[in-house]
Amino acid sequence: MEQLIEDIYRAQSRRVLATLIRLLGDFDQAEEALHDAFASAARAWPRDGVPGNPFSWLVSTGRHKAIDRIRRRSRFDASLKDIEDSLYGEADAAEIGNMELVGDDMLRLIFTCCHPAIPCEAQMALALREVCGLTTEEIAHAFLVPTPTVAQRIVRAKSKIRSDRIPYEVPDLDELPQRLERVLHVIYLVFNEGYSASWGTEVVRADLTAEAIRLARLVADLLPHPDVEGLLALMLLQDSRGLARRADDRSLVLIAEQDRSTWDRGKIEEGMDLLRRAMEPGEVGLYTVQAAIAAEHARARTPEATDWPRIAAYYDLLMTAQPSPIVELNRAVAIAMSEGPQRGLEIIDCILASGKLGSYHLAHAARADFLRQLDRKAEAITAYERALSLCQQGPELAFLRKRISQLTAPPEGQ
Repeated sequence: MEQLIEDIYRAQSRRVLATLIRLLGDFDQAEEALHDAFASAARAWPRDGVPGNPFSWLVSTGRHKAIDRIRRRSRFDASLKDIEDSLYGEADAAEIGNMELVGDDMLRLIFTCCHPAIPCEAQMALALREVCGLTTEEIAHAFLVPTPTVAQRIVRAKSKIRSDRIPYEVPDLDELPQRLERVLHVIYLVFNEGYSASWGTEVVRADLTAEAIRLARLVADLLPHPDVEGLLALMLLQDSRGLARRADDRSLVLIAEQDRSTWDRGKIEEGMDLLRRAMEPGEVGLYTVQAAIAAEHARARTPEATDWPRIAAYYDLLMTAQPSPIVELNRAVAIAMSEGPQRGLEIIDCILASGKLGSYHLAHAARADFLRQLDRKAEAITAYERALSLCQQGPELAFLRKRISQLTAPPEGQ
């Protein structure tokens, strides 16, 4: 039962939270109600059995716990009386089961997190906290910034929502274009956290990748736009490889070693069609360029057939449009695949020498792999160990240990 509750928390807690925010009108109260609901489930479900609709049970329980808490506090604080009164009524109970409302709650949550009144850095931190459920420490690790900095951003964002009475809603059509870029970025972050989880024991969090794709489809219905099509194409093309990225023992499988027959051809075809449409206007966005990179992998029936020079050229475009150390790292890998590991090593050494990505485990892992290919074993082991010390994701830790074990094992026959 404990594992079942944990699985339900993993799959539904973000949707429960989003609906509780709609019903309670406050982030902190909703988070407290979410934890109360699951604590109640841990006590009641082993005794009474799992309800037929766990989602509705959790939302209803969390809402009632919040009402009880506000009622107790309102005895000592008259300012809470109006809040207490506003939470009662049969309409709210009906809304709990209204799946049309529930289906849009995550989109409402993202638009609230991305309100222009909230600084961009705080938007991203708040969205990863509320939409993905990451801890403050995990968000800090993802952004390569100190944990207290992230905590302050989240607190200030919530305070801004309260003080400015930012509505929990999808904006009117005339406001959508100015909010689109940030909303798409949040959806992209949600997908990335699902496709390459920054923590935990799973290579892929299918609940997050599916939610990100669903949200992008909702945005596309609200506001058809090439950038939305480009992002949706990118996510579908990458998600088509999701199952192949995990071995039977849940370890990570690199793209060169994946069974390409297991790639989802339906998602690839839809992604390719969306990519063509996104490129029709002529001026393409960043997500469309990334989708074009994913498309090159999807087209290649074997690893050797991959057009790495073309992929490197796409990364050149990204470096021109929006330079970043991560793009530079991916470009180094593409160049290494087309020009050899020595060239890739030179680029990564320049990145690390500049002070960029020193605490990013994938930079050290890529460097280690180039050293391994160059048969510089001792240096490769050191680089893998550095990556290992920075990594927080279970399957990646196992992969890095496996690489070190391969390099330290005595040659066969000895």
